[in-house]
Amino acid sequence: MARRGHGELEARVMDVLWDEDRALTPRDVHDRVATARRPLAYNTVMTILVRLWKKGMLEREPRGRAYAYRPVMGRDAWTAQRMHDILEQAADPEVALTHFVRAIDAREIAQLRRALDGRRRR
Repeated sequence: MARRGHGELEARVMDVLWDEDRALTPRDVHDRVATARRPLAYNTVMTILVRLWKKGMLEREPRGRAYAYRPVMGRDAWTAQRMHDILEQAADPEVALTHFVRAIDAREIAQLRRALDGRRRR
C-alpha cells in the first residue's frame, strides 16, 4: 500500500471537519476517513488532529475523555494558507511563483489581477 503524505491526510481530515456543523471527536473523524479500500489507523487520525490544532488550524473542546475538534477557518482560507506555506518551502520562492503564474489560465490571471488590485487599494 502506498503511503500518503501528511498534506493529503490533513486535507482529508479537514474536509471531514468542514462537512459538519459541529465539532467532531477523533473517533468521528476516523469513522468518516477510514474505509476498507483506504484503511487508516485511529492513532494516525489523532496525530493529524493534534498537529492541526498545534498549527492553529483547529480549536478543540473537551468531550468526555477526548476532545472534539472544529476548523478555525474555512476551506478557501486554509487553501490560501497551504499555498503560502508551499511557496515558503520552495528553494527559490520567486521562481516557484513565476512557474505558478505561467501555469494558470487567462481566467485565473484575471482573478489574480483583481485580487492584487484590491490589495493595493487598501
